[in-house]
Amino acid sequence: MDADVPGTVLKRERTRDAVLELIESRSPGDAIPSERALCSLLGVSRPTVRAAVDELVAAGLLVREHGRGMFVAPAKITQELVAGDRSLTVPQAAGAWSSRLLEFTTLQAGARVGRKLRMSPAAEIVYVARLRLVDGAPMAIEHLHIRAELVPGLSAQELESGDLYEHLRATHGVHVHEAVQAIEPTVVTRAEAKLLDVPELSPALLFERLTSDTLGRPVEYVHSLYRGDRYRIVSRLALGPAAEVAPDREGHHPGIPPGDFAHGDAITSSTRGDIQTGA
Repeated sequence: MDADVPGTVLKRERTRDAVLELIESRSPGDAIPSERALCSLLGVSRPTVRAAVDELVAAGLLVREHGRGMFVAPAKITQELVAGDRSLTVPQAAGAWSSRLLEFTTLQAGARVGRKLRMSPAAEIVYVARLRLVDGAPMAIEHLHIRAELVPGLSAQELESGDLYEHLRATHGVHVHEAVQAIEPTVVTRAEAKLLDVPELSPALLFERLTSDTLGRPVEYVHSLYRGDRYRIVSRLALGPAAEVAPDREGHHPGIPPGDFAHGDAITSSTRGDIQTGA
């Protein structure tokens, strides 16, 4: 890991991704290096490694066994939720949504993000961490990884105001078309709890999304953490043909900023594990 990676949020993010890379290269039940070994391997402090490991244990990806070490957790059960035409209509969330930037920088994709975006690990991405608010109250933390070549001159203003996908279309000529999104339950870490104004280990929903454009190119990889006490998912599934209705262009899709998806394009969604949502 680069020793000069800027920002506390980004350092935690890169440490988490590095440990995830180790997990994904192993099989369930395999051991991973100790926290001390990970500190040396990644060039980061013990608290940073501990925070990343705690998050992955809470997410069910790692298992700690006292006196033995850390092991890759058993594989999760995956169930796909789609309608007959392989599209999923997602109701929009109410409230006035806004964003506050936590970090905004350009850096190399790295192995894991590069693999997801089908690009070289040495290629550049725009990394964005932002706090999403509803009516001024913190609701979610988003980590965006966008192919830098597609968004030259992407500005902080575009990331804080308006519709990001509208900015991508109008300013950068990028037309997002399809997203594959997974949702699973988790809990918040101490740092995440502070940003979301909730107690540590509060329930949350983890969204992981890969978005492609009309040419089939991966545009962004995003993972977002939504408050479990304020956010719930209601899926409206098409079970048969119906009369065409003009789409509602107001509001916010769960986990997905308004944009091309709000204009009627298909969303493919898969859910891993059991989802626990707050009322």
